[in-house]
Amino acid sequence: MTEPLRITDLILRDAHQSLIATRMRTEHMLPACKDLDSQPYWSLEMWGGATFDSCIRFCGEDPWERLRKLREALPNSKMQMLLRGQNILGYRHYADDIVDKFVERAVANGMDVFRIFDALNDIRNLQQAFKSVKKHGGHVQGALSYTISPVHTLEFWKEMAAGLAKMGADSICIKDMAGLLMPQETKPLVRAIKDASGLPVQLHCHYTSGLASVCYWEAIHEGVDGVDTDISSFSTGTAHPPTETVVGMLRDTGRDPGFDLKVLTDIAVYFRNVRVDHYSDFESAFSGVNPNVLVFQIPGGMISNLANQLKQQKALDKMDEVLAEVPRVREDFGYVPLVTPSSQIVGSQAVFNVLGGERYKMVTEETKNYFKGMYGKPPGPVNEDVRKKVIGDEEFITCRPADKLEPEWEKLKDEYGDIAESDEDILTIALFPQAGREFIEKRKAGTLAPVLPKKMEEPKPDAAKPAPAEAAAPAPVGPVQFKVTVNRKPYDVVVEATGEVAAISPSGDPAPSAASNPSPVATGTEIKAPVLGKILKILKNIGDAVEENEPIFVLEAMKMENDVVSPIAGKVLSINVSDGQDVEPGDLLAVVG
Repeated sequence: MTEPLRITDLILRDAHQSLIATRMRTEHMLPACKDLDSQPYWSLEMWGGATFDSCIRFCGEDPWERLRKLREALPNSKMQMLLRGQNILGYRHYADDIVDKFVERAVANGMDVFRIFDALNDIRNLQQAFKSVKKHGGHVQGALSYTISPVHTLEFWKEMAAGLAKMGADSICIKDMAGLLMPQETKPLVRAIKDASGLPVQLHCHYTSGLASVCYWEAIHEGVDGVDTDISSFSTGTAHPPTETVVGMLRDTGRDPGFDLKVLTDIAVYFRNVRVDHYSDFESAFSGVNPNVLVFQIPGGMISNLANQLKQQKALDKMDEVLAEVPRVREDFGYVPLVTPSSQIVGSQAVFNVLGGERYKMVTEETKNYFKGMYGKPPGPVNEDVRKKVIGDEEFITCRPADKLEPEWEKLKDEYGDIAESDEDILTIALFPQAGREFIEKRKAGTLAPVLPKKMEEPKPDAAKPAPAEAAAPAPVGPVQFKVTVNRKPYDVVVEATGEVAAISPSGDPAPSAASNPSPVATGTEIKAPVLGKILKILKNIGDAVEENEPIFVLEAMKMENDVVSPIAGKVLSINVSDGQDVEPGDLLAVVG
């Protein structure tokens, strides 16, 4: 093959997602765009994946505005995004009309190439996204989520590639997100995919194992059409091979795409300064080359994410236990590839299995949905004992999961039309209901700002000056009345000097005093927060009856929704938190008895 190699640079998306927790802001991308746009890249990946989520949670900016700004700054380049099929960019399946609306707005705002994958390699979950990209004029690049397992054979990949071609793919990507591809396996895989599909093939390898550049060399000799790279200052480690290195490989060959190494060097220097000056505190201790990935099979971005999650949970010392637990959970799930969202589902479940002291004692909502078939067909047989523990006798669906979903767009317009200023805003809330709503509210209030580590925060004005001394307020004498809201219900609470509590119910009827009826809190069973997170929903009220293992709260932790259940059958005696409250491990949530 003598055609120039197609090169896709990932500096504006996957490179910083892999190395600095997806925290690069648009303001630090734009100055390099003129040089990037001057080079003969096949495409520039700059959107999708975790960037959408990171924009609204951490960067303090609108992801749609990023797309528009980069479109303007890269007039000569094809812009590319990573789309999770029926998941779009979230962690559940969305109705077909939401997938179509998202693609429509993405194309309208400047997107050209859609790399579309499914975490389970269930091509039924790609049908609507393929159809919508074709309908709205984009390039469909169907992706195989590459992994190694007893069920992922060369025949498996050939059948999948043929299926993607039949569905209308314009090109195919071998997406090696964990750096598991071996050099000796590269040529047979590339040849099998090309022969089965008849389409251009792109190779995407993370550098985690240290083998990616060798795999690229083998693939180039087998006639691969394109490869993914990062400009050198954001390359290797858990990211990808350096752009300049691949360009050097091709010099004086028929496949040289004609890059200017001087310009690439300028781009690399710029981003090196950006990385050091603005994002050094987001560097992960687990971001280097780690051949153990060939054992654990955990993608680089997932490793850094697990480290961050454990750090937040004040349990970084459990990292080795979690890394060992991930392959066991993956096998329980039927050898699911570890790529978003399955990597988050498996990774978070592994963390809960380790921190909870018992496997599957605490189960995320996403794990339950996986075992119900709501993400699609598992690649291999699942552990039936685990499935039983997770969902009991609930139904396992075998159809395309989206066939179970009613159209959502019109309902979302009615629900969020009061706060959304555009269709794009509605989509943002649809993908991330709580974080999206909070983002739009902050934008309206003019309080958007990037979330920085504590040591990077700017000191507040006069923060170094001691606050003026104030006279201490005298201790209250006699009963003191407070207005307290518990689970959205207002209570008047009277605290007497003895510490006894008398409550007045919402109806105004006095409740028995603590003296005449000792508080059941003292003798009940306490329910404490198992991990750091946010109270997403309170499912029970004080006085409600509960069964053993019945959920009382939904706790959002590590981007997953988790039920916090009652350990006993009884009655809810107290609710000690409110909706939206942040909690730390060990915080008292409720008492039952």
